[in-house]
Amino acid sequence: MASTELMLTMYRKMLLSRRFEEKAGQAYGLKKIQGFCHLYIGQEAVVVGVNEALRPTDWVMTGYRDHVHPLVRGADAGMLMAELYGRDSGYSKGKGGSMHFFDIEHGFYGGYGIVGGQIPLAAGLGFASKYRGEDRVTVCSFGDAASNQGAMHETFNMAAKWKLPVLYIVENNRYGMGTDIARVSAVPQISKRAGAWDMRGEAIDGMDALTVYEKAKELVDWIRAGNGPVLLEANTYRFRGHSMSDAATYRTKDEVELEKQKDPILKLRKVLLDKRAATEAQLDAIDDEEKAHVEKAVAFADAAPLPPDEDVWTHTTVEEGEPDVHPRERVLGATDVKWPSFPSDFKVAWDLEPRTPQTPAAKTERGQGGATNKKGAA
Repeated sequence: MASTELMLTMYRKMLLSRRFEEKAGQAYGLKKIQGFCHLYIGQEAVVVGVNEALRPTDWVMTGYRDHVHPLVRGADAGMLMAELYGRDSGYSKGKGGSMHFFDIEHGFYGGYGIVGGQIPLAAGLGFASKYRGEDRVTVCSFGDAASNQGAMHETFNMAAKWKLPVLYIVENNRYGMGTDIARVSAVPQISKRAGAWDMRGEAIDGMDALTVYEKAKELVDWIRAGNGPVLLEANTYRFRGHSMSDAATYRTKDEVELEKQKDPILKLRKVLLDKRAATEAQLDAIDDEEKAHVEKAVAFADAAPLPPDEDVWTHTTVEEGEPDVHPRERVLGATDVKWPSFPSDFKVAWDLEPRTPQTPAAKTERGQGGATNKKGAA
């Protein structure tokens, strides 16, 4: 069970995420943010619960609904907001924008605009970790609609065959843009598909941060022990449209209001109060602190300069011998940047292909019973 300190940390991070996204939505309405903008409001329990189960050295990647993922990993809120604004003080000098956040320092390897595009890339990160003998897990989030992309099936076959250390999380918010997942999927409970690749697959309540944390901690430990990839389906709900340009006419107001009663922030707040782990005043103070945190980020983005005109043709490729640029050092003059390093002198002890013959009749611990764990959870 999560400690009081951990619950308060998760509560704070969910509030930071919510207030950041609310301000991003307002800025978009004021045309300070251009292009696409996909908000994460309502889904905060998934990213926060999973993040608290990870180590700082683990890697994370996701789709284009990506603002919150680096934020809860420790990325600077002002620089993230500046990136949304297309300003030079953003993590990618304003060239990534909303759908392409990237923060190597905190292990966030990108948001991706191609639906499902991050799924095979995460397998590549997992392959690199296993090949180099690193004790690292990669977490890859994607939406329910991405589960019907061919790349997912090809990747899962490969990841399962090679037992890659990847936790795949489908954030099932029920709608791929405006299409209900049940209308277009023969198997709408996505976690059940894991059995086709002899992968462990489970489904959880993605609106409960504590449930997400406990399950993610169990699965991350299981993956880190060398058991291979897992498909975790977090059933959640976005309170806003698919993007800021989506009027969301494909669902009723009654449905949205019903789902808002399951707000993950309010749910964790109730737990904290019921356990007398915090008072109303203490929780309100946390909210005020995170509102101030985000207001400071907005002020930073408003004051940030636009990229210089001469940068239009730069940063499209990495030149040979070109050194890494540390964004926080470049923008904030930070001296505490923890840049990842990778082994260059190592011995590969992993056989890519098994030496013993494998027959279709061979059964693994999970294969015969489908995608289940030792407790029998589907």
